[in-house]
Amino acid sequence: MSISKKEYKRVTVKSLIEMKKQGEKISMLTAYDYSMAKIVDDAKVDVILVGDSASNVMAGHETTLPITLDQMIYHASSVIRAVNRALVVVDLPFGSYQSDPKEALRSAIRIMKESGAHAIKVEGGVEIKESVKRILNAGIPVMGHLGLTPQAIYKFGTYTVRAKEKHEAEKLLADAEILEKLGCFGIVLEKIPALLTKEVSEKIAIPTIGIGGGKYADGQVLVIHDLLGMTHEFNPRFLRRYMNLYEDMGNAISRYVNDVKSQDFPSDDEQY
Repeated sequence: MSISKKEYKRVTVKSLIEMKKQGEKISMLTAYDYSMAKIVDDAKVDVILVGDSASNVMAGHETTLPITLDQMIYHASSVIRAVNRALVVVDLPFGSYQSDPKEALRSAIRIMKESGAHAIKVEGGVEIKESVKRILNAGIPVMGHLGLTPQAIYKFGTYTVRAKEKHEAEKLLADAEILEKLGCFGIVLEKIPALLTKEVSEKIAIPTIGIGGGKYADGQVLVIHDLLGMTHEFNPRFLRRYMNLYEDMGNAISRYVNDVKSQDFPSDDEQY
């Protein structure tokens, strides 16, 4: 069934809740720099996530843990300068909010003031309740993140599907309700069973955004480098590649190298 879409000149947290009520799916992609963010925004993606996944795809780290608050602010600032329509959400990096609600607020304020971002995202449920409450009380919009939470990778020990067991599924449901009650405007559900995503999405009024959470989420998010095929070794079941830029860019660069070596580039028409 086709859904008539409302045109949003500027997407806000209220827009996302409205989309859920209308049955319109929410599109979300990552971006970390000005040029990519401009392309993503012009394509009318609803939400741009300046993810701590920059630690992996931009800096080459094995996990998201090494990226710093200063680095997240740098990436977010670059993205904000390119965006006219999308809601820009920025990850609070590991260590900037988990243990101290006052530190969490300071971190969130720095991101909002120094980058101009529209909202922040945090991983976890009841464990970070006080941090979320303090950030929300300051008037900063918060998106939650449940299921596979990459900042806790050393606790889990693996990137496998989460909440397959009853007790973990029940906790995830309870955490989702807590985050909604606190005032979060949405929740990312990462790598959990599709039917659990369906249950959460039906139980809470705020939007759910899936990444490996199946078709029942209110929206979907992917890492832009994965979607475009700039990465080639990461092949989870949930990933749909829309291009193969790793190969295409490699071929283009190889042609450039050959043209330089053969003195074909620059030609007479390409000089002053």
